[in-house]
Amino acid sequence: MPKKQEPKEKIVRVTLVRSAIGFSKRHKETVRALGLRRLHQTVEHVDCPSLRGMLYMVSRLVDVEEITK
Repeated sequence: MPKKQEPKEKIVRVTLVRSAIGFSKRHKETVRALGLRRLHQTVEHVDCPSLRGMLYMVSRLVDVEEITK
């Protein structure tokens, strides 16, 4: 029997490109929860619906790239 291939995990690379100064406290906390502390910092997360909601909330502050590994 052929072996089943495991589905590839989607990784999302998130970069903070705009400061959260002047935005609501909720936006600032969301940026912090994503693991972003300073401008142009990049972090990688596993793609999931809750992460997508966070990224939608702060979409004007971050740059998102999808990566498949």
